[in-house]
Amino acid sequence: MDISRRKFIKLGGACTLGLGIMPLVSAVAGNNPRFLSDPKALGANKWAMVIDMSKCKDDCNDCISACHYSHNVPKIDNAKEEVKWLWTEPYKNAFPYQSHEYVNKATKNRDFLVLCNHCENPSCVRVCPTKATFKRKDGIVMMDYHRCIGCRYCMAACPYGARSFNFKDPRPYIEELNKKYPTRSKGVVEKCNFCDERLAVGLLPACVEACKEGVLVFGDLEDPSSEVRKQLEAGYNITRKTKLGTKPKVYYIV
Repeated sequence: MDISRRKFIKLGGACTLGLGIMPLVSAVAGNNPRFLSDPKALGANKWAMVIDMSKCKDDCNDCISACHYSHNVPKIDNAKEEVKWLWTEPYKNAFPYQSHEYVNKATKNRDFLVLCNHCENPSCVRVCPTKATFKRKDGIVMMDYHRCIGCRYCMAACPYGARSFNFKDPRPYIEELNKKYPTRSKGVVEKCNFCDERLAVGLLPACVEACKEGVLVFGDLEDPSSEVRKQLEAGYNITRKTKLGTKPKVYYIV
């Protein structure tokens, strides 16, 4: 395309002007209902989850199945390459600092549900060089798959083993594809996101919705009337590896 020097200068000026008014456009768009979040979206000052293991059945995996289907978590049998968002661990592994030889046998001999703890003081966020993992204002620790360079610093920093690395393309290992959630690629880290995509449209996390026994309770930790607060105030509860100072936001009733 032939363009004169005069037209080129005019075009450059228009582009510069456009960049200058971008903040104004953004501000206007922010007040435009077309650009606002879904009015049904669930919000909180600080999201948290309570897991009442006294209600959990050993032979039930509904919550895990719902989580992994909703987020296209691949099923890889090799333990060194498996990807997990929600899974189970023996009590002694989940709570090494709370374990001792006289722990109640029913507690000591069972597996506990574990996931990302969405810590108030997340060590994974501090070490990420690209800010691919970050903490939202509502406390959810997120992953930006596009910014992840696969350095795995976050995995080394997480004391809960809550992050998985895609050593291979995970897509061939997805048993049933959920087209509503993006698949990942080889070389990125992933983990539980407290179902932020469901909260954005007014739905509770998939694991909470799938559990029919009331094991999983989700809500605003800073709301005294929330079910989470009621559960925590009703009796004794613990968090994982409390001494590390990460301040997990997943609580357990044992």
